[in-house]
Amino acid sequence: MMKIGLVCPYSISEHGGVLEVVLALKDGLEQRGHRVKIITPQPRKHDQEPPDGVIFAGTSVDFRTLTFSETTAQVSSTPDNDKIDAMLAEEQFDILHFHEPWQPLLSRQLLQRSDAVNIGTFHAKVTDALMSRAILKVVAPYLNSVLKYLHVLTAVSDSGASYVAGMTDQPITIIPNGIDLTRYRKLPAVKKGPEQTILFIGRLERRKGVKYLLKAFQILSQDNPGLQLIIAGNGPDREKLEMLADDLKLTNISFLGYVSEELKLELLAKADVFCSPAILGESFGIVLLEAMATNTLCVAGNNSGYEGVMQGVGSLSIVNPVDSDEFARRLNLFLHEKAVQDLWYAWAEDYIKQFDYPKVVDQYEELYREALKQHG
Repeated sequence: MMKIGLVCPYSISEHGGVLEVVLALKDGLEQRGHRVKIITPQPRKHDQEPPDGVIFAGTSVDFRTLTFSETTAQVSSTPDNDKIDAMLAEEQFDILHFHEPWQPLLSRQLLQRSDAVNIGTFHAKVTDALMSRAILKVVAPYLNSVLKYLHVLTAVSDSGASYVAGMTDQPITIIPNGIDLTRYRKLPAVKKGPEQTILFIGRLERRKGVKYLLKAFQILSQDNPGLQLIIAGNGPDREKLEMLADDLKLTNISFLGYVSEELKLELLAKADVFCSPAILGESFGIVLLEAMATNTLCVAGNNSGYEGVMQGVGSLSIVNPVDSDEFARRLNLFLHEKAVQDLWYAWAEDYIKQFDYPKVVDQYEELYREALKQHG
């Protein structure tokens, strides 16, 4: 049995891919008999005790993340060093597993005081916007100050590892993100509607490429007058995208805003094609796995993260969203060509199995054991 601390720099009051992985990892490790705590900043306006199995360290502040210039998250402000020392002394962790360790400020303060074996997992893709000299002058020294304390490095994809790999000689183990396939197997069978539907789910910001989906949909609608487009999610570009839809005279389009997890799964199951035309900043693509698990065809932007997920037959899903004509043709292919659909479904049914959470947790558990042997 190991005593494991999972360090999440983001507030647990905000749902996101990193937190979902941390929660799934905690659950899976506890099922294997390990003792696990999540260490995370206290959410703003939260004045109650932390949930069971959670340790609050520091408080949350809004911060424009080091990966995407358009995305703001709640991350930790400076925690009290004495409280950190007391917590580490009490918990006596064997492993401290830092998710997104370069997000300030919690990870570095813990690392400077940790006597455990320290493991860092990098989730996000660093965008080209970070490659300016001015920003690198800020980011690189901070990341170097974190890397020197980490015994083992992992990333969810080659894309997520790319920037860090240029700053260290340490090997980086790739362990993919996952999903709970049992959750999707329990979903009731949903009959697709009489009218075909394309679905987007995500944050409405520039890097997600939704404007290119609108332009492709305009072309596609000319030969598919009953085709529906559903846009689920909010973000800074929502008003601009709604105005663009009006300018393009799109009628069969719905902007739903934020949707619950239950509605998200229902929308995925009902859609004929799920489309995520992100142009950059994706290291993996959990939502693509979710679409596969609900037996829904995918068309995805040709960013490095999505290309890393959609391997083999799945590469048929990858398209350059900036090319509106080609984008529309690819969507049309997936909507209407049964041979392509059957080939893709057969591939996805088998391919998705490797991302089931128990298999992902197995990989982390083995990594912890090896790390303890080498560094403990």
